[in-house]
Amino acid sequence: MSNMVHKFNVNAKQKLDNPERRKLLPPEETLRKLGLAEGDILADIGCGIGYFTLPAARMVGTSGKVYAIDVIPEMLAEVQGKIKSNDLTNVEVIQGQENDFLLEDKTVKYALVSLVVHEAEDPFAFFREIRRILKISGRVFIIEWTKKQGLMGPPIEHRLDNKAVAEALLECGFNIVQQFDLNSEMYAIIAERKD
Repeated sequence: MSNMVHKFNVNAKQKLDNPERRKLLPPEETLRKLGLAEGDILADIGCGIGYFTLPAARMVGTSGKVYAIDVIPEMLAEVQGKIKSNDLTNVEVIQGQENDFLLEDKTVKYALVSLVVHEAEDPFAFFREIRRILKISGRVFIIEWTKKQGLMGPPIEHRLDNKAVAEALLECGFNIVQQFDLNSEMYAIIAERKD
């Protein structure tokens, strides 16, 4: 996996939620594909402005919990505002480091990593940290840009081949459960913590 890292520009954060993206990546439907249900505990890693955080919080309900984790304070401030205005009590906002999510071992059942892996400096360290916070047989749901010239998203040289991502996951202690094209621009990989 190359280390051509493409970091998201925080000034472009309105790109993270728009009608086009909602059509391509409908949040509730996408979370259902992960199997998210009431009472679940989810880490939204690289949560950005809370595109998935809020729908996930509603889906897991008061008996569940969502950890909204990001490295960028401006993003988290925006999530915090949305949590307040939506009266959500089951979301914890965490300013983590890229390979330290500041959670105990085996805390979450699911980790959602949407359009974030291509920004990781060290995908292997990143995947090992995800594995650490997952409960036994917990699952990670990775969404990435398909490695082709797209209508949106980063340039092709910053995109990751799905086979390379799957191989890295295997190397970091996961089993691949499912791989599929999520839409015309993105693919998904569901992987389970192997013990």
